[in-house]
Amino acid sequence: MYTGIVQGVCLVVGVDAEAGITALHVDLRDHANGLQPGASVALNGTCLTAVAIDAGEVRFDLVKETRALTNLGRLQAGSLVNVERSFRVGDEVGGHILSGHTAALATVTDIQASQGHRVVTVEVPAQWTPYLMPKGFVALNGASLTIQELDRPRNTFAVSLIPETLARTTFDQVCVGDALNLEVDAQTQAVVDTVRAMLPELVATTSTRSADA
Repeated sequence: MYTGIVQGVCLVVGVDAEAGITALHVDLRDHANGLQPGASVALNGTCLTAVAIDAGEVRFDLVKETRALTNLGRLQAGSLVNVERSFRVGDEVGGHILSGHTAALATVTDIQASQGHRVVTVEVPAQWTPYLMPKGFVALNGASLTIQELDRPRNTFAVSLIPETLARTTFDQVCVGDALNLEVDAQTQAVVDTVRAMLPELVATTSTRSADA
């Protein structure tokens, strides 16, 4: 589990394809301290398993599904990624609870930069917009963010990034057309899905009661 507070921006030092698995080598530097093989680390918000550790360099294996559903399959040597180690019980949760399971790719459609902040607009697949709401939580590339504006008909939403966020993440390098890993708030998704599942029964019950009245 994660909090969406990016702990560092780290360099991809190698990408090797072998037997259907893509080995991603990342220089985690001090973020590898105490890390053991089998432990979980979020790269661009996607939960991965540390396979091998050599000083600060850590290997993560990507299967076909991970490469297809996230932007990790597009990384090359020299790419930068947002990194967060899994949090421990009792740690401060500065963002919101994340699972590290990417729901979909969000495409950057507009960037407005002004003094002090940057507003980034992204387009998401239509099936994920019911779980989004103004001022609600969302995670992009592993960073916990607040939705500033939501346009459901266009399946877009905008987030405002302050200088601190830009300095501590890869968002200062994001360009129009880039694909960002999207994770929706799990609690919101659970509520929406529950209401959707129960709504037909509730409507039917209400209609029956109205007919009997």
